[in-house]
Amino acid sequence: MEIRIAGLAEESIVDGPGFRYTIFTQGCPHHCKGCHNPQTHDFSGGRLDDTDRIYEQIIKDPLLDGVTFSGGEPFCQCTALADLAKRIRSFKERRLDLISYTGFTFEQLLEKSEKEPECMALLEQLDYLVDGRFEEDKRSLELKFRGSSNQRFIDVQRSLKEGSAVEIDPDMI
Repeated sequence: MEIRIAGLAEESIVDGPGFRYTIFTQGCPHHCKGCHNPQTHDFSGGRLDDTDRIYEQIIKDPLLDGVTFSGGEPFCQCTALADLAKRIRSFKERRLDLISYTGFTFEQLLEKSEKEPECMALLEQLDYLVDGRFEEDKRSLELKFRGSSNQRFIDVQRSLKEGSAVEIDPDMI
């Protein structure tokens, strides 16, 4: 399946716990002031890639602990990412956790998924979500895996079961 990306980081230690493969999606409607990746905002920028090729790269790396969807805005490409996430989940040789960053809040994603079921399909595959727009006046270098204090590190599976966002400390995973 085709996906528009800004780039790939095959060995990241800053996009979630452990050793990660990070996919930077292309296109973002939020345009947060002070965004770390402003080059990812243009929906026609970046390049097209193939999720089959990306999946093959991921499963070949025995050192990975997980995969991170970053951006841009991953929830603008839910279909391709949900499909890729499902394939990663079905990889039997080892369990890779899945994290996504989003400028939407968890609550907004639940609302969005009522009209766009592919949004829920992606949420259902995730272990963790870092939600909320980056707010430059709340920027902090002390926050683990988050850029501003309004952003939450959420246990997605527990949140879906409970029907509301369940925040966790990223140091606890």
